[in-house]
Amino acid sequence: MEDRLRLLAESFAVSVYSYAVMSNHCHIVLSVEPQAVLGWADEEVVDRWLQAFPGALASAKSDEQKELVRISLLSTPDRLVEIRERLGSLSWFMRALNEPIARMANQEDGCTGRFWEGRFKCQALLEPQAVVSAMAYVDLNPARANLAETLEQSDYTSIQARIRERKSATNQNELRSRPLKPIAGLDAEALLGMTEASYIEVVQWTGEQPHPYKRGRLAGTENSSEKPPRALWNLANHPHRWLRRVQGTESRYFRAIGSAEALMAKAKTLGQRWMKGVCAERASLILRSQAE
Repeated sequence: MEDRLRLLAESFAVSVYSYAVMSNHCHIVLSVEPQAVLGWADEEVVDRWLQAFPGALASAKSDEQKELVRISLLSTPDRLVEIRERLGSLSWFMRALNEPIARMANQEDGCTGRFWEGRFKCQALLEPQAVVSAMAYVDLNPARANLAETLEQSDYTSIQARIRERKSATNQNELRSRPLKPIAGLDAEALLGMTEASYIEVVQWTGEQPHPYKRGRLAGTENSSEKPPRALWNLANHPHRWLRRVQGTESRYFRAIGSAEALMAKAKTLGQRWMKGVCAERASLILRSQAE
């Protein structure tokens, strides 16, 4: 699943920020850029599509046959237009991720029919702070499920991949200022100007804090501190508000995650007067003001 996710990130117009592959589900934080496909040459569109959906390319026995497959797509303008649209589609990305896994599982079990419980669920992340909080929630899935005590032991997660890459890097000085960017797919600006090191520090501190409804938590490290990292104050105006947002990613929000103002603005664009999560955000502000 992890290998398939990374392969597709290099094919589709997406930026993958965070992921966690669990035993019976997975979480992905990503950005879809439909406009990016418009800048790709026809040849690049075909190569990206065939990487995700080899089709006849998989059965081609020679380079000549493989080239004929490419030419057949390049010579069909209507088909190219359709492929461009699909490479910028979240639905097609998820289909390309889930369908092969379902086929493999059904083949192993000797059965047919639906493998996944249903269509994927999606939440809009309305602000950079919401993106980072969702990333932290996803990266802490194994720890909260009591499957890992450290981030390095959190198998099949993006933060484990980030830490391993950092340890194997030759230029350690460059790592200190490396910006927090997508781990796979299209490049993007650093989130809130954060560094990758500061993000890992925030996730470590967040994972060490107890969760009211989860039994798992991260073990402390030599650098652990009761005080929240400095970078956290760029994500929320109080540590309690940050923890509330991370821990309530799936329970306190529904269609979108963000500040009360961002949620109300999103509701207006959808023709609604309210969205789930607004009350939670406003309650947090009220409690904060009362404490002051």
